[in-house]
Amino acid sequence: MSNVVESKQELNMSQRFVNMVNKELSSVGGGAVMPFTDHQKRLGQSYFMVIDSVLGQAEEKRMKKSEKYREALAYTWNNVDLELLARDVVSACRLGLDPAQSNHIFPIPYKNGHTNKYHMVFLKGYKGLELIAKKYALEPPKAIITELVYEKDSFRMVKKDSSHAFESYEFEIGDPFDRGEIRGGFYYLDYGQADPRNKVVVMTLADILKRKPAKASPEFWGGEKAVYTNGKPSGKETVEGWFAEMCLKTIKRAAYNSLTIDTSKIDADYMNLKAAESDFLDSEVAREVEINANVETIDIDPTPAEEPKQIDNKSLFMDPVTGEVVAEGTEGAVDMFAAPDSNA
Repeated sequence: MSNVVESKQELNMSQRFVNMVNKELSSVGGGAVMPFTDHQKRLGQSYFMVIDSVLGQAEEKRMKKSEKYREALAYTWNNVDLELLARDVVSACRLGLDPAQSNHIFPIPYKNGHTNKYHMVFLKGYKGLELIAKKYALEPPKAIITELVYEKDSFRMVKKDSSHAFESYEFEIGDPFDRGEIRGGFYYLDYGQADPRNKVVVMTLADILKRKPAKASPEFWGGEKAVYTNGKPSGKETVEGWFAEMCLKTIKRAAYNSLTIDTSKIDADYMNLKAAESDFLDSEVAREVEINANVETIDIDPTPAEEPKQIDNKSLFMDPVTGEVVAEGTEGAVDMFAAPDSNA
C-alpha cells in the first residue's frame, strides 16, 4: 500500500513539475505556449529524474545524521522553489544541456535563507562549457584540440610571423607506452586550414596547477590522504589519484573559457543560468564568511570550483576519471564527503 502511495505522490510531483515548466514556457512566449521539441521534452524528463535522485540521496544522508547535526529542512520536492527551478530548467533545456549525459551539467541543491527553500544551481561540466562556448562564441572554431605533453614527447609551437601566415604546432608521441612525466599541455583553436585566426595556447605544468582547486581531493589529483584508526587520525598515505585526467580536464576548461562570447547572441536562457550561478556563489561566500569570521583570511575562488563542494553536509558522488558528479551507485564513483571509516 505504501508503494502505491509513494508512486502516486511521485506521479503528482512529476505532473506538477511539468505544469510549472509549461507555465514558464507560456510566460516566455508572451502568453502563448511555446512547445518543446521532442528533444527538449526528453531533456525535461531527464532533469526531473536526475533532480529527484539528487534530492533522494541528500535526504537519505540527512536522515542518517543524529538530530543534533541534522538539517531542519528536508530534501523533498515540497521544499524546492519550483517556480525558480522551472525557469532554470527551461533555460537549460533550450541550451541543450543534458543532465543524463556525462560531464554536461549537474544540479546541486542549496538552501536559500530568505525563502527557506532549496534552490537548484546547475553547474556545468567541461562538455557543457564546450557546448555553451560553441553556441555563443563570437567566432566559434571548427575544432578545439587539447593535449598533454610529456617529457619524452616532441612538441614544437609555430607562431604566426613573416614566414608563417597562421599559428600551428608539431606534436609527436615517440613511445606512447613510456612518455615520462607531464611537462604541461596545450590547446589549439582550429578555424580551418591556413586560417589566420588559428591559435595555439601552451600551458606549463605550473600554469595547470595554478588552476587546481585549493581544497582539491587527493582521490583525484593525487597526494597525501589522512588515514584513520578507530575513528582517529593515525597518519597519512600517498594516493596516485587521476592526475593526468585532471590536468587534461583543466586544459579543456581553459580552452572553452577562452572563447569570447558574442553579446548579440546572449539571450534570456544564457542570462538565467549565469544569474543562478551568481546567486549560488554569493550564498557560498556568505556561508564561509559566517563560519570563518574573525578566524582567518578567507580565500574564495571567484569561479565555480573544479570539484563540486559539499552543500549542507550532503553526499556528492564523483567520477574519479572526469571529476564530475555522478549518480550514487555508479561503478567506481567516490563519495567525496563520506565519514572516515572507524574500522580503517
